[in-house]
Amino acid sequence: MKVNGIEKSTPVDRPVWLEQPDAHDQWNFMARRETPTQRLDRNYAEILQEVRVAQTGVQLLLAFLLTVAFTPRFATLTEFERGVYVGALVLGAAANTLLIAPAAFHRLVFQRRLKRQLVLASSRFALFGLVLLMLSINSALLLILSVTVGSEVAIWITAGALGWFVLWWYAVPLWSRVKHSGAIGSENRSATTDWRQTDQPQAE
Repeated sequence: MKVNGIEKSTPVDRPVWLEQPDAHDQWNFMARRETPTQRLDRNYAEILQEVRVAQTGVQLLLAFLLTVAFTPRFATLTEFERGVYVGALVLGAAANTLLIAPAAFHRLVFQRRLKRQLVLASSRFALFGLVLLMLSINSALLLILSVTVGSEVAIWITAGALGWFVLWWYAVPLWSRVKHSGAIGSENRSATTDWRQTDQPQAE
């Protein structure tokens, strides 16, 4: 339709694509009436929400670890426990770096039309940041358990805790991803078919 002599697209019109849309772009447009740019904006907002949740955990963990070195009990730690402490601290700092990285990346590519690259990089930052956070949490757990119940028992308990993290953070999501991959493929093929049909000229 025209507004003040200027052609405007309606919500059901095909948007003007700046690049060839992939299967996900096609599905989102058919299901949500969402352009690739809108989809990238939504994806980035979702990543930031996830990162905020993880940042809370890593910041609390770092605050605890940074204070441990200044307590009187720290001088009594064994070499093994000191090594675990250093590992937990370094892993926590590295996790914090990756979880903050999307903000720094966004600032440096701002107004460069690199939103797709920003989303892909931020997704990887968040994924690897969570891995480091998981290792840092379990290292801190190993340190505390080693002081309270001894290193041998602490190692077994921490191994179980690490398995628990891996189960719920990675194994279950990956299982769900594999289980429903066929359905997603079918939806993408259906969306592609509908997409191509909308490309056909309408008979007058």
